[in-house]
Amino acid sequence: MKNIINSAALIVGLMISFYSVNAQQAPSFYDSQFSIDSLEGGQIDFSEFKGKKVLFVNVASKCGYTSQYSQLQELSEKYNDKLIIVALPCNQFGNQEPGSSNEIADFCKKNYGVTFLVTEKIKVKGDNQNTIYTWLTQKSQNHVLDSKVSWNFQKYLIDEEGKLMKMFSSSVNPLDSKITDLL
Repeated sequence: MKNIINSAALIVGLMISFYSVNAQQAPSFYDSQFSIDSLEGGQIDFSEFKGKKVLFVNVASKCGYTSQYSQLQELSEKYNDKLIIVALPCNQFGNQEPGSSNEIADFCKKNYGVTFLVTEKIKVKGDNQNTIYTWLTQKSQNHVLDSKVSWNFQKYLIDEEGKLMKMFSSSVNPLDSKITDLL
C-alpha cells in the first residue's frame, strides 16, 4: 500500500511539474517577431506595448460595423494609459476595404477622428494570412484558443504580458462591458 501511495504522489508531482513548465512556456505576443507597418509608414515595434493591453481589430470602411470606429476612438481616449488599439484594415469580407493606405487614413481621420494606431492593409485569413493573425487565431501559437476571423471588426484582446485573453465577435461593441470589464 505504501508503494502505491508513493507512486501516486510521484505521478501527481510529475504532472504538476509538467503543467507548470508548459504554462510558463506559453509564448508572449511581445516576444514574437511580427512585422507590419502603420498607415503613416514605418514598422511597428509591438514590444513597446509591453505592460499595456492591446486590442486588435480588423476593420473596413464600407461595413455595417464601420461606425464602431467611433467607439474604438472613445475606448482609446478613455483607457489610453493602459490600452493600445490596433486597427488592421482588411478587404477579405465583401470587398469592404478597397481603399489605398492614404484613402484609409483620410477616411479614419475625417469621419471618426481616429488617433489610435492603424496598420497597412493585411489578410486576416487564408493563404497569405498576416503572422499576427496566425498567432491570434491558432492555439498552437497563442496557447489559449483556436478561432476563425468571420467578419470585419472582430476583436482580440492581449494582456500586459502578451498573452491572448479573449476574442470578441464583430457584434460586440468596443464599449461593451464584456471588453471594458477586462481593462
